[in-house]
Amino acid sequence: MNAHVTHSTNPAMSQTTTAPARSATHNTFTIERRVKAPAERVYAAFADPVAKAKWFAGTTGQWTPDIRDFDFRVGGHERLRGTWHTGMVSDFQATYFDIVPNERIVYTYDMYVNTKKLSVSLATIQVIPEGATTRLVITEQGVFFDGNDDAANRERGTQGLMDKVVASVEAG
Repeated sequence: MNAHVTHSTNPAMSQTTTAPARSATHNTFTIERRVKAPAERVYAAFADPVAKAKWFAGTTGQWTPDIRDFDFRVGGHERLRGTWHTGMVSDFQATYFDIVPNERIVYTYDMYVNTKKLSVSLATIQVIPEGATTRLVITEQGVFFDGNDDAANRERGTQGLMDKVVASVEAG
C-alpha cells in the first residue's frame, strides 16, 4: 500500500507524489536439531571463529566474503558481509548480549541487502546436553521491514544454517 502525499506551495501548482509503504511485521519461530556430538563441540561451532566460518557463509562458488569480523564476548560484535555472483551484497551485523559457555548465546542482528535494512532479530541459541547427543535450539524474534523480507523466508534460511551447523559439527 502506498501513501499519497500532495506537495504545494501554490494551490494552483500542487503535485502528487507516491511515498513508499512502510511496514513492520513481527514473528517468532523456534528450530530444534539433534547433534551427534558433545555440547562443547556444538557450542564451539558458534563461539570459535574458525569453526563458525566453516558453516556460516554464503554458498561456495556463488558468494565471496568481503568483511568477516568476529568478537565473541558479551558486548562484542560480529559482521559478515559478502557479495553474491549476481552482484547482490548481504550484510549480517550482530551484537552479543548474553553468553553462558556451553549452554546459551543471546544476540541481536540486523540484516541488510544492498544497504537496505531488511530486519532486526533477537536470537537465542540453547545447547542442551542429552546423553551422547546435544539438542540445539534456536529461537528468533524478528521484525521485518517494508515487505523486503518475511518470517517464512528467514525461518527457511535459519533451518538451512542449522543443518550446516549439524553437518559441520558431526564431520568433526
